[in-house]
Order: sequence, then structure tokens, then C-alpha cells
Amino acid sequence: MNDIEQNLHEIKTSIPEEVTLVAVSKTKPVSDLMNAYEAGQRIFGENKIQEMTEKWETMPKDISWHMIGHVQTNKVKYMAPFVDLIHAVDSYKLLKEIDKQAKKYNRTINCLLQIKIAEEESKFGLSEQDAITLLNTEEVKNLTNVNIQGLMGMATFTNNEQQIHNEFKKISSFFEELKPKHSQLEVLSIGMSGDYKIAINYGSTMVRIGSSIFGARNYG
Repeated sequence: MNDIEQNLHEIKTSIPEEVTLVAVSKTKPVSDLMNAYEAGQRIFGENKIQEMTEKWETMPKDISWHMIGHVQTNKVKYMAPFVDLIHAVDSYKLLKEIDKQAKKYNRTINCLLQIKIAEEESKFGLSEQDAITLLNTEEVKNLTNVNIQGLMGMATFTNNEQQIHNEFKKISSFFEELKPKHSQLEVLSIGMSGDYKIAINYGSTMVRIGSSIFGARNYG
């Protein structure tokens, strides 16, 4: 059993069955992804559209590709033929473009609204009020080729565990508040390598794990 296979096995046994594992494979070579694939992993997350497209072209077609990074509107067209879930939707403009590009391929693309829960300035995302407004606007309801499946959030990168608890608690409460009014919301994507166990305690249904599977990231 290679390291990647071993790591995957350990993580899968440590998370509940109903929590989806997204293997964050950004910057990693196809050979590493194939090690994970051969160990049974079928969901991969990338943060650059060009890199994800190149991997999609060369890898088996039963893989579900998730775009987890910030998305520029003009790049949507490159991933529209194959992307399964876009995690970081933070504007109506972006939703509208995803809908437009999905139509060209007669597809429905799943999306998550990114909610800003971290205190760091660098994190993108909608405020709770902006998300409520977006979900309730007629323009969004009339988009036929996107499906808003839930929420995504990224906690502050900090050693202060209490802060991480507070941020996950905040998005989890908001998610529970929205669900009765928006029955399509089923996914809460919170938790990464350093904090996924905390996220699961706050109702995460999807964790995004990279370095704990593939080792430290390669900054080429």
C-alpha cells in the first residue's frame, strides 16, 4: 500500500459514511491522482480551471470534478462541459455565467454559495444577508441550468481552535436556518486537512482534504 492509499484509507475510516470526501489534488501530478483513483477515490477538487481541464482530459471519465477555488467569470466556459460542482460561487453574475455555459452543453451544474466566515481579508464570500437575497431573487430562481445545492465556507487559518469552532458554528446555524425555506440545500462543504474533524462536529456533509492525502502542496 503506497502512502496516498494509506492516507486515504485512514481518512475514510475517520469520517462518517455520510460525509463526502473531496480529494484536493491541486498542484499534484496525474500519477498521484491515479494512486488515489486506484484506491477508490472518485471525487477530486482543483482550484485552477486550466489544470483541472488538463487532468480531466487525460484521466478516467467516471471522476467527479469539483472546482474549489475562486472562479473568474471568463473562465467558466472551459470547465462547463464536465465540472460537477463549483464550490465558491459568490455573485449573481457568476451564477448567470455558469447557467449560460451549462445550457450550451445541455447540462445542469451544481453550485455552492460561498459564505464569508473567516476574519481574514483574503477570503472571498457572501455575507449571510447577501446569500438570502440571492436565493430569493426571481432572476436566480429562473436560472434553469444551475442547481444551488448548499453552502461552502473556509475557516480562518489559525491555531486558535475556539475561533474555528465559532466560524463553523456560525455557518452551520445559517445552513440550518435556510433549509426549511430552500429544500434543495443539502450540502455543507466545510473542513479541510487541519480542521475537518471540527467541521464534522458542526454538520459538515463534505470535506476538502489535500495535504493529509497527497502530502505538502507543490508550489511550482
